[in-house]
Amino acid sequence: MNILFVIDIYNTHSNGTSISAQRFAEELGKRGHDVRILTIGEDSDDIYGLKELYLPFFMGIIHKHGFMYAKCDEQKIRKAVEWAEIVHFFFPFFLTNKTKKIVDELDKPSTAAFHVQPQNITSSLMAGKSDWANNLIYKIFRKVTYNKFGHVHVPSEFMGNELKKRNYTAKIHPISNGIQSNFKWMKRAKSPEFEGKILIMMVGRLTKEKRQDILINAVTHSKYGDRIQLIFAGTGPTDKMLHRLGKKLNHPPIFGYYDQQELMDKLAQSDLYVHASDMESEAISCIEAFATGLVPVISDSELSATKQFALDERSLFQAGSPEDLARKIDYWLDNPEEKAKMEKRYSESAAKYNIDNSITQFEAMLQEAIEDNKK
Repeated sequence: MNILFVIDIYNTHSNGTSISAQRFAEELGKRGHDVRILTIGEDSDDIYGLKELYLPFFMGIIHKHGFMYAKCDEQKIRKAVEWAEIVHFFFPFFLTNKTKKIVDELDKPSTAAFHVQPQNITSSLMAGKSDWANNLIYKIFRKVTYNKFGHVHVPSEFMGNELKKRNYTAKIHPISNGIQSNFKWMKRAKSPEFEGKILIMMVGRLTKEKRQDILINAVTHSKYGDRIQLIFAGTGPTDKMLHRLGKKLNHPPIFGYYDQQELMDKLAQSDLYVHASDMESEAISCIEAFATGLVPVISDSELSATKQFALDERSLFQAGSPEDLARKIDYWLDNPEEKAKMEKRYSESAAKYNIDNSITQFEAMLQEAIEDNKK
């Protein structure tokens, strides 16, 4: 198939949706499909390049959150759509809505993905837990974008249920974004800088809704607090605030962006993985962590799909409670034999999230959309 991905921002390693798009494009290419991208950037063999849309007064906050909106170039969009057999959209913004009109005009089949939780938007406006604000955005997304599609990909059953209860009319396809096969059981001795320390990792953008602050505060309640070294893999707008908060710890947290090999090296040396986010549509980073053999401790937030990965209550903590997170961390550190047993179980449980399975399901969704378009 000639598959066109429509995504505002693609060539970045700081946006989870963009990373998933890159991996899907790579894996689909291995299966013989031709995948091209309509996105911000320069033209190339597989890129239809667009310029960034300038939005006065908002550029600072948009860039701070690692995002850019594409400027719609109708000639370039039309050329891309004419090439494609099917078009898949990633974001519910200007580029998608403009391109969808041309897709329908040219009678091409199309599908969409729901990766942007409304809470990701409202959290940056200090309204992440406002039901009114979040439901309004769900309604706008439904009316302006998603009810124009017959098939919508969501990364988890949790997100599928969120759309169904809000009367989204498309057929919902819960398909994990998937992890690559090199994330597998791995353990290595700690490097000299970490000898004698307990390493706890958390991976994800540094934003309010990810709640890295909960983990920092939990260390102050842990009996192992004087030995714990936190590693936060990610960048984002709360970076300075978290640095300030972390200064109170015996070992201030380490912050950084790591490429895949560096990330796997840090995971292989770690003792536990924590995912404290209040809002999450899946969290591939958590799957990658327990695939390597780390027991996760995950927020039980009702707005997060990540809690589905917990194999029992010992890996769940009360959302927003550093005290309860500290109790769960201490339990696993108090019981190394049980932790070792569960590390194996967690690593084995990651097999069903292998990206090969996801690509097979994604191909089936695209084929179904193509067949529907012929009717």
